Amino acid sequence: MYNNKLRAIILPVIIALAVILGMVLNTFFDRREVVMGKQELFTPVQGSKLDMILNMINYSYVDSVDIREIEENAIPQIIQDLDPHTVYIPAKDMQRVNEEMVGNFGGVGVQFYKYLDTVTVVKVVPGGPAEDAGLKDGDRIIKVNDSVVAGKNMDTDQIMKLMRGEIGTKVDLTLVRHGEKQPLLKKVTRGSIPIKSIDVAYMKDDTTGFIKVKTFGMNTYDEFMAALAKLQSQGMRRLIVDLRDNEGGILPIAIRMINEFLPENKLILYTQGKASPRMDYHSNGKGKYQQLPLTVLINDFSASASEIFAGAIQDNDRGNIIGRRSFGKGLVQEQRLLPDGSALRLTVARYYIPSGRSIQKPYDQGKEKYYTDIYQRLLHGEFSQKDSIRFDENLKYETAGGRTVYGGGGVMPDVFVPEDTVGFSEYLVNVTRKTAFLYEYTFDFMDRHRAEMQNIQDYKQLLKYLQKFDLVNEMADYAARRGVKRDEKGLRTSRKILETSIKSFIGRHVLDDDGFYPIYYLDDKTVKVAIEEQGKGVQL
Repeated sequence: MYNNKLRAIILPVIIALAVILGMVLNTFFDRREVVMGKQELFTPVQGSKLDMILNMINYSYVDSVDIREIEENAIPQIIQDLDPHTVYIPAKDMQRVNEEMVGNFGGVGVQFYKYLDTVTVVKVVPGGPAEDAGLKDGDRIIKVNDSVVAGKNMDTDQIMKLMRGEIGTKVDLTLVRHGEKQPLLKKVTRGSIPIKSIDVAYMKDDTTGFIKVKTFGMNTYDEFMAALAKLQSQGMRRLIVDLRDNEGGILPIAIRMINEFLPENKLILYTQGKASPRMDYHSNGKGKYQQLPLTVLINDFSASASEIFAGAIQDNDRGNIIGRRSFGKGLVQEQRLLPDGSALRLTVARYYIPSGRSIQKPYDQGKEKYYTDIYQRLLHGEFSQKDSIRFDENLKYETAGGRTVYGGGGVMPDVFVPEDTVGFSEYLVNVTRKTAFLYEYTFDFMDRHRAEMQNIQDYKQLLKYLQKFDLVNEMADYAARRGVKRDEKGLRTSRKILETSIKSFIGRHVLDDDGFYPIYYLDDKTVKVAIEEQGKGVQL
């Protein structure tokens, strides 16, 4: 009965997420994925049938038409029946796509959230243009140049477009600050703002280092090595690399990171396609952490380069893979630039991890089914039971040490950890998924206590400070004032999740990700299993 009630609560949420997933995951995975880091300027074949038709329309059609618009609309139709990861990127989107890969953009250097129709500064980037101009955490931005952003129906993308721009250009920000009677005008010169690809690196205990990698961008290897050096100086003797929800990125960067853990001449992967001869990638034996005990965490949204990382470690029997089966993206894209500044990200090959298996899941039944596969996994019980996963015996492979592994879709972890559903309730869904009042409450809390927390240096100090507050009841009262009725049974059921979430968000407001993740992962089941497995001293 409990399982039926739980399913009734979470299935509507999962279904909604699956619908959204089917619409946006093509962008989510592919616009970041430049597998070989290759861009070529492509010139159309002269005299092709498509060129002839477009020329006929352009020069002979009865009315004037926008031939460029016709081209833009036609290209997605041409490629729609190819694989799910071949994608056309219009010229207008190329700057944003390149920013994600290069790892920086031109901006003012603030993290913001639209709280009660007001753009609120969550964190000012240390050393960035906004800090130099005197902005502070908690400031409310009401105007960007001459555009009023307070009380307007503007989404986050529209606000970001106003604040971002070419490095060296200026932007005027009018803001309201607690304690100031009049609005303040701050002139900010846009600078290069880094996009972090390492969310956090910290010591989980006296000997265990923990690094969460968000994506594989141009700067990720350097960030990763700096994080490893920091943790080693703090006594790290074993490592957990968290690749959960990592959608991939630049594969050569992932290869460099994998190389740090493998002895010489170990196969990392190979690629092969109709017009792409097989190309092998091996470790060079120069890695600094070849003996460091290693665990890698994955889940259903670990994709592409993160699956290559996990697969190379697993197939070489170099460390434990823990979590749930990964997404299953094993196709190689090359980005071909077109004359107008747009690009075609074209699938040219498949990649294979060391055992010889492809991790690409089937896509022959259409893109909708491909991207809602996660929802089908839920229905089949895969999130909760390892035994519900069916393997194709024709796709059986062996690791370097002779262990059996399977191809056909994603990387199956060595240690399966079911989704943790303890503590879920309808009330939890109401204050998080439906209304986000839990997150908004933390803004209200920060407004009332920001001055008291300005000298807090780490998450342990923050947790000690927060002990004196009944955060869950405060949040429930806040949500009730905003229209979500208190549910005492739901509060009891979900108290632990609610308390951890509230403290984590406050941690992010105070210390950015260094305050969020160490608190959020205190009760994380997968992390706990990883530490237990490492404690056994068994390396596969």
